[in-house]
Amino acid sequence: MLLNSDFDYPVYNLGVSGDNTEDLLKRFETECKARLSEEKSVIIIFAIGINDSQFLHNENRLRIPPEKFKENIKKLINLSKKFTTKIIFVGLTPVDETKTIPLPWNTNKSYRNENVEKYNKIIRLICKKSNIYFIEIFERWVKINYKDLLEDGLHPNSKGHEKIFETVKSFLFEKKII
Repeated sequence: MLLNSDFDYPVYNLGVSGDNTEDLLKRFETECKARLSEEKSVIIIFAIGINDSQFLHNENRLRIPPEKFKENIKKLINLSKKFTTKIIFVGLTPVDETKTIPLPWNTNKSYRNENVEKYNKIIRLICKKSNIYFIEIFERWVKINYKDLLEDGLHPNSKGHEKIFETVKSFLFEKKII
């Protein structure tokens, strides 16, 4: 437990279930202006992209094409730079394909690790080229029994969220961001 007030950061989770990068771009700047205008030290941490990699069976395509996804990640970085230089992307998590091809709650949609990994690599590459922090999750998780960290094959369960939290926290301390 941290008791030092130097680590007192307000946290705003702006995640919306089902959102992709296009959805986030529509509201990102407004959300930031509403919350960050008074802040002294801002850290923006993105955890987005897996919904972009979703396959739509009835249209025989990925939800957001890779080229459009690249543009969207670059736009999010540029918008973030209006508020801070401390920008971090958390990598995507692998899925349990036995539960995500197709999704039981919407058989028109699927998630495949091949696509998730492709979008994860896009984020990593853009972060590298843009000198933005990237926290690798996908490659770490595929080396362990990650399926035990997923609630429904797609979303992390409590253990999965805790593992992501610990990874992000360690990264923030290691890089002296906090």
